Amino acid sequence: MRAFITGGAGFIGSHLADALIARGDSVTILDNLSTGSKKNIAHLEGKIIVHEGDIRDKELVDKLVAESDLVFHMAAALGVKNIMEHTIESIDRNFSGSEVVLNAATKHNKRLLIASTSEIYGKNPNQPLHEESDRVVGAPQKIRWTYSDAKALEEAVAHTLHKTHGLRVTTVRFFNTVGPRQTGQYGMVVPRFIQAALKNEDIVIYDDGSQSRVFCHVEDAVRAVLTLVDTEATIGDYFNVGGTGETTIKQLAEKIINLTESKSEIKYVPYADAYPEGFEDMQRRVPDISKIRNAIGWAPVHNLESIIKCSISRDF
Repeated sequence: MRAFITGGAGFIGSHLADALIARGDSVTILDNLSTGSKKNIAHLEGKIIVHEGDIRDKELVDKLVAESDLVFHMAAALGVKNIMEHTIESIDRNFSGSEVVLNAATKHNKRLLIASTSEIYGKNPNQPLHEESDRVVGAPQKIRWTYSDAKALEEAVAHTLHKTHGLRVTTVRFFNTVGPRQTGQYGMVVPRFIQAALKNEDIVIYDDGSQSRVFCHVEDAVRAVLTLVDTEATIGDYFNVGGTGETTIKQLAEKIINLTESKSEIKYVPYADAYPEGFEDMQRRVPDISKIRNAIGWAPVHNLESIIKCSISRDF
């Protein structure tokens, strides 16, 4: 199969490229390298075709989609820190850029998988979150939620194009995907903690560390993506992809310190000192993954300890 990946030099996109090449597919990547990196795909040189460009380039996207069999729309402006600092550009890329990809896939009748996010649910307190859970987001001035808003609109356009034009699309809502190649540059907590621990520097926790998350290894996430896109019954549907085992951020820091045998200390910093005005967090984010388990038999195999060990040994 000829696979086209937007954002293919990014964290998840590059692992997806690895898996596609390993199973014998050809891979073409489009990435503007704003959050992706050439080093993520350097080992694939000569095996893939790489275009450095923007998903808002209609002519280029149309050409690359037309030449493909499978389209994986993984490109996005992401990371809370990035969204807070570059709000307008992020909204435009996440919505307008996605609209370009969706329209091209519809025009050329291509099988499409789009990467959405657990942010779609906002701060809904009813956990775990299932695919029909309501969106609960903050006031419009809380610009932290603009990423959630843009991705919600992306999903709405995809769903509408499926209903009205037969777009063969499946949507994946990723929950805290982590692993090798992920950078802490945009606030991602696991690589940020690991980098600090390996340097014996203070591990900075925002607020009191009682916030809880569930982490999913990127290898598990990619396995879910490939199975979903290969399953016709998932067309027109949307699925949570996340791990198991809820942990607080404080517990995460303590586990990383233990596994790295670090001399790091935990330092607590108020949100107000870490983010500009307009930031808001959610206390818990726990996925219900029963739908995808029932649909394709998928379940994660990595636990938090194996995720951390893998990230330590292969990324830093």
